Amino acid sequence: MKTVVVASAAEEEEREEEERPVLLCLRIPDVVEDDEDDFDEVVEQQNEIRKEKTATKRGGKRKRTQQHECDVCEKVFGCPSSLAIHMRIHTNEKPYECDVCEKRFTQSSSLKTHMRIHTKEKPYECDVCDEAFRQLGHLQSHMRIHTKEKPYGCDVCKKCFRHSNALKDHMRTHTNEKPYECDVCDEAFRQYGHLQRHMRIHTNERPYECNECDKAFRESRSLKRHMRTQH
Repeated sequence: MKTVVVASAAEEEEREEEERPVLLCLRIPDVVEDDEDDFDEVVEQQNEIRKEKTATKRGGKRKRTQQHECDVCEKVFGCPSSLAIHMRIHTNEKPYECDVCEKRFTQSSSLKTHMRIHTKEKPYECDVCDEAFRQLGHLQSHMRIHTKEKPYGCDVCKKCFRHSNALKDHMRTHTNEKPYECDVCDEAFRQYGHLQRHMRIHTNERPYECNECDKAFRESRSLKRHMRTQH
């Protein structure tokens, strides 16, 4: 005579809960070319969150994750490898070097993304206008041109922006902060691009050349005005 063991409804529910995957919606932040290391650190942190969510004990209970704290800035990580990668921000260690231009990076993934500058690879393509990008974050930021989405709002004047960096620059109009200072004449600017443009006054660099008359300009808008009025 065979004995059949039937699981109770509570046991079935507990087993289903244990086997059910945990789905996370991970938001990829705005990035620019110089933020590759910061972007990868955010992704690494999100991966750690996903690991913590999916790690379970018998009975469906999640494992307690040991916390690893940075003794410099007190940021906390779920595993020692993430902390070790983070520490390179403070030590300025950049073990991954580009064999083309010798630029160095704190993470191998940052080097991989950087190499697309040399290979011209742009794997992330917009399905609206076919423009392509080297990084997924760049594509996501670009898509807001088509969707008209402006998720970053100023809490002072309520002006909204498509990118977090644009909001950060805008906030300096309220704080009057000008962190970018010319080391020649001490003039200061709210945006780094404005400082770069200003430096051409001292260097006399004119990178924008007219194809019709070979006249050159310090700013792209000057070239556009020249093309519109002279040719």
